[in-house]
Amino acid sequence: MGCEGRGVYVTRPIPEAGLKLLRASCDVEVKPKDELVPREELLEKVKGRDAILCLLTEPIDEEVIIAAGSDLKVIANYAVGYDNVDVDAATKHGIYVTNTPGVLTETTADMAWALLFSIARRIVEADRFTRAGKYKGWSATMLLGGDVYGKTLGVVGAGRIGAAVAKRSVGFNMKVLYSDMRPNEEMEKKIGAKRVDVETLLKESDFVSIHVPLMPETEHLINKHSLQLMKPTAYLINNSRGPVIDEAALVDALRNKIIAGAGLDVFEKEPELSPGLAELDNVIITPHTSSGSVETRDKMSIMAATNVLAVLDGKTPPPNAVNKP
Repeated sequence: MGCEGRGVYVTRPIPEAGLKLLRASCDVEVKPKDELVPREELLEKVKGRDAILCLLTEPIDEEVIIAAGSDLKVIANYAVGYDNVDVDAATKHGIYVTNTPGVLTETTADMAWALLFSIARRIVEADRFTRAGKYKGWSATMLLGGDVYGKTLGVVGAGRIGAAVAKRSVGFNMKVLYSDMRPNEEMEKKIGAKRVDVETLLKESDFVSIHVPLMPETEHLINKHSLQLMKPTAYLINNSRGPVIDEAALVDALRNKIIAGAGLDVFEKEPELSPGLAELDNVIITPHTSSGSVETRDKMSIMAATNVLAVLDGKTPPPNAVNKP
């Protein structure tokens, strides 16, 4: 069963690989500019659509669902997370919500390690130093950073991405601690990871990498108290969700050398940064690009499109449904 004449609204440009699949059998409108959709425009554009393909930046709440009308059948999020979608409201209105899990696991884990290495060895700071013409010759005390090999890695959240980050530690002979509601037996057997509570992890780790979903229990999981538990030589890495960290408390901790540094790819109030964050040398900040490889973004677009087409073709539940309407 085809879906000719059925409307799909895509809230931002995504790779052509997925759009090509949709355009073969659907009427597709994509917001031309890669920017946040103004609220009033979003409410207008979704009217009469059979599907909404959105990004984490667009809040799809009950008001949007009602504005779309009775034809709406699926909300396909172009992300693993879906805290921007009111899943309960969608379920109540008989609408599937889907995401793009698994496909970006390895790419995101790579990025966590890129941040880890970069902040530990002061790569960005050293690059700026060299470009500014400040490098006048080798020095025994110039831009000293922290070792990675043989240190302790603490992984908060041992799901797909957290486990992938932990597995990469083997080549660096690291001790791995992890904190999660459920034990990860594979991590324990294959790399000798030890499950501990969050406070123990924070106290004992040289690198703390955050990989939890955003929910009431994880908001500000890393706060002033948490940061004070960490070693003054420790580094904090976050490419999960920004609000997991109290960003103002982190700025204070970095400014006062309570911890050695941080690598952040997500922020509490994206795209805004907390005052003072961008001025600090002991933090690396990247613009939410953890899944940003050509291959992965193409796969995400295909997966999101496939979810849409499955619902519109009556093949339910779709491959990556997160609810049961």
